[in-house]
Amino acid sequence: MDIFDILTLAGGLSLFLFGMSIMGQALERRAGGQLRSLLGRLTTGMAAGLFTGLGITAVIQSSSATTVMVVGFVNSGLMTLRQAIHVIMGANIGTTITAWLLSLAGIDSGNLFIRLLKPSSFTPVLALAGIIFYMFTKDGRKKDTGMILLGFATLMLGMEEMAGAVSGLKDVPEFGNFLLLFNNPVFGVLAGTLLTAVIQSSSASVGILQALAATGGVSYGVAVPIIMGQNIGTCVTAMVSSVGAGRNGKRAAMVHLLFNVIGTTVWLTVFCLIQALLAPAFLKEAASLFGIAVAHSVFNILCTLLMLPLAGVLEQLVNRLVPDAVHREEQPDLDERLLATPAIALERCREVAVSMAKLSVLSLKEAMKALEAYGPELARQVRNKEEKTDYYEDILGTYLVRLSAKPISQEDSGEAARLLKVIGDFERISDHAVNLLEAAEEMADRGMEFTDPAAAELDILSAAVREILDLALRAFLENDRQAASLVEPLEQVIDQLKEQMRTRHILRMQHGRCSMDAGFVWSDLLTNLERTADHCSNIAGCVLDMADHSLSLHQTLRGVRNDSREFRERFREYAEKYSFGGIEEAVQPGYLLRTDEK
Repeated sequence: MDIFDILTLAGGLSLFLFGMSIMGQALERRAGGQLRSLLGRLTTGMAAGLFTGLGITAVIQSSSATTVMVVGFVNSGLMTLRQAIHVIMGANIGTTITAWLLSLAGIDSGNLFIRLLKPSSFTPVLALAGIIFYMFTKDGRKKDTGMILLGFATLMLGMEEMAGAVSGLKDVPEFGNFLLLFNNPVFGVLAGTLLTAVIQSSSASVGILQALAATGGVSYGVAVPIIMGQNIGTCVTAMVSSVGAGRNGKRAAMVHLLFNVIGTTVWLTVFCLIQALLAPAFLKEAASLFGIAVAHSVFNILCTLLMLPLAGVLEQLVNRLVPDAVHREEQPDLDERLLATPAIALERCREVAVSMAKLSVLSLKEAMKALEAYGPELARQVRNKEEKTDYYEDILGTYLVRLSAKPISQEDSGEAARLLKVIGDFERISDHAVNLLEAAEEMADRGMEFTDPAAAELDILSAAVREILDLALRAFLENDRQAASLVEPLEQVIDQLKEQMRTRHILRMQHGRCSMDAGFVWSDLLTNLERTADHCSNIAGCVLDMADHSLSLHQTLRGVRNDSREFRERFREYAEKYSFGGIEEAVQPGYLLRTDEK
């Protein structure tokens, strides 16, 4: 083996890792919706978690990546530690898929059908189909399909390059003597651990082992301990990822490490006993690519069977190793680890946005309640909610911008843009809540109160605003197009109510029946309530945009208004529901009165 073989080996390894990476990323984008669906099934039990971990890892071809995601899920509260244990166990089985794909290169037969199964036969076809999909189609999903095919073709090409580079080692005595060192199973485990820790991929390290096995110089007695060590080495990625994570994130990474260390220790002991007492002949036979794939799968399945009944014990052990911290108020978390899986990171963003939306709407309703019965505790709650809403907008805005820079599907890109739009509107609603609260505080401090007719008008406007808040929130939470379509006519009615109330106020001012100071408070209330309705209209417009696969908010709202029949019917209904009929004339003396001036 000369310098050119070493360069070929390095190039093959580079192609192998690159192909695995782009194939995994493209598979993830292509299956973004399915990944979110799999995540939703995690709460259904042990088997669901196990198969979810297996499925996700089979898709993205990396148990390390899956475990890093799990660390992020647990750290963000998307998953409990018990669920994470089951997913990690499934991930260890799912990662063996790569070895089975690579084992196809070892097929050797003169049969035409069997020869077609060899990667060297079908990889060029996959590469050709992939480049056609990628270069000559505009649909994002078809481009992702092309990337999947190209990634797989690159991976298999890298595997063949590595196998060709090391093929001459079978005639090198020094290579045989080097492999004799790994007849000691402990050395084999250490070698597998070190190799996998360096390249941070058990699938890639198994591929390297299969490439070496193609020389015929690697026996099963050497290969099996190396495979065991690879399971420990793959934990390095998750452990590094847990640095800076919360307590639960660290626990998830520790679960991965303990699962593999305990499993390897137990089955290595069994392996050593079998080797010493029975000395089976097959351990001295040359390992094949297929045999390594079988050994890899069997070992991971045995580890899962061993640890699955002990999931509760493993959870308790991890809780002791990573004890509870001093209690502090939990803040919503958008873990950077989730950015490695944009589809699931987007789902987490939506969950945080939902919390923000509910908080914002509640703050506005509490502020309106303060207008009726002001109290310091209620004021504290409104301001606390507004501060939390500001925090939500800050972390969500930053995170969504970073997420949008990732390679994501068109559908997910549209969802990210919609979330960026609506979080600004919900944050402004909470700002208006504080403005209303300040008006309530001024009235309380200066002894102001509205007369019965003024209070009745304000009650009508407040009721309309409460309804539009509920409609906008429901439209956002449930992607309810029907609820969204009701927002715009109600917003127009609220605009009309505001103008009517402002006109009545001007008439009172002209007749000298309303003080200037009370008029300022009245004007502020009307402005903040009307602008709240405007933001609800924007939120509903975003929901309608997504339903129509558009991002043109103003065009959407114009379209709703131009839908004359339905819009006018709804407008009439709301205008009748929220009318000032029966309220005393606005210009009567004392309609809006400041009763006490301090």
